[in-house]
Amino acid sequence: MEFITPTRRRPIANGLEPRSNLGPSSVSSIIGISQRKLKHLESIQLVREQREKDKQELAFNARPFILCGIPLRRPPHNQLSHTRRNGNFFLDITGHPQFGLPFGQDRLIPIWIATLAVKQKIRVVHFATAAQMLDFFRLSKDGRHYRRIVQGFQRIFAATIFFGTEDQPEGNRLIDWQRFHFFDRLHLWFTRQAPLEDPNHEDVQNTIVLSEAFYKEIDAHRVPVEREVIAALANAPGILDFYLGLVWKSWILNGKPAYIPLFGPNGLDSQLGTKEYSAERRFRQTLLFWIRRVKALWPQCPTEISRNGQLLIVRSSKLCPAVRTVEKPVIL
Repeated sequence: MEFITPTRRRPIANGLEPRSNLGPSSVSSIIGISQRKLKHLESIQLVREQREKDKQELAFNARPFILCGIPLRRPPHNQLSHTRRNGNFFLDITGHPQFGLPFGQDRLIPIWIATLAVKQKIRVVHFATAAQMLDFFRLSKDGRHYRRIVQGFQRIFAATIFFGTEDQPEGNRLIDWQRFHFFDRLHLWFTRQAPLEDPNHEDVQNTIVLSEAFYKEIDAHRVPVEREVIAALANAPGILDFYLGLVWKSWILNGKPAYIPLFGPNGLDSQLGTKEYSAERRFRQTLLFWIRRVKALWPQCPTEISRNGQLLIVRSSKLCPAVRTVEKPVIL
């Protein structure tokens, strides 16, 4: 009788596979974190490395949405107006009865379109596929996200906004208002007479004609933002608005710090649109969490909550800006 000696595996030290055999999923399971958390940590590392090496990929945002954001959550079906104030600035949006007000991830669409307009230097912008936009924000290319894009474009296209300032120099009220809609025309994969089953079909380019007023606003007041930060916070609209506001506010400061009240008619909770969602104590706790998230992406962020818990203190970031002057072109 012939005896066959079974093949023995090489002993594994400490019960772990050799390092060369470990993939990202194995690593995350061994150290006890989820794939989502691992992806978040990788995005933090990428943002920091790009900033340190002056190799940031820039996108662009429109000034009204830096100063005053759109709703964080879906408004009630019968609510078709939205107003935000930030000091003397105000933003008023009127939604379409059929589609409603823009909200949540819809704020990514103006960033995408503003970036296209700045890069292509024209108000008639083109992009090849829907997947291009999802890739830009590192979003999954699945049916859920495609539907969100379609619905977001419908809400944005149908909305009308008022943006401006109200000052009272020497006791006289001075109003500078601007009324515009976002787009004059859309020619996208879901608006054609015979829509393509595949939203990534490249036979016909997607075309958006920005309204002249919206394009002039972007061209005159383009606000550079970090593409990878936008992607990292794409699913957290509140933190994204807070981050972009800090980047802008800290950059324009030249001398004394800014002291922004957390509560009240001109408070940060009203500016960010969180007032209707949480009590003061809960908002303060939320803000502390947001600051930690922001400083993970931007460790030198010059902001903190005052000792009495009533003010957000923002200092100048001229020596440690989030957005450096060296730009790596974004391929669009």
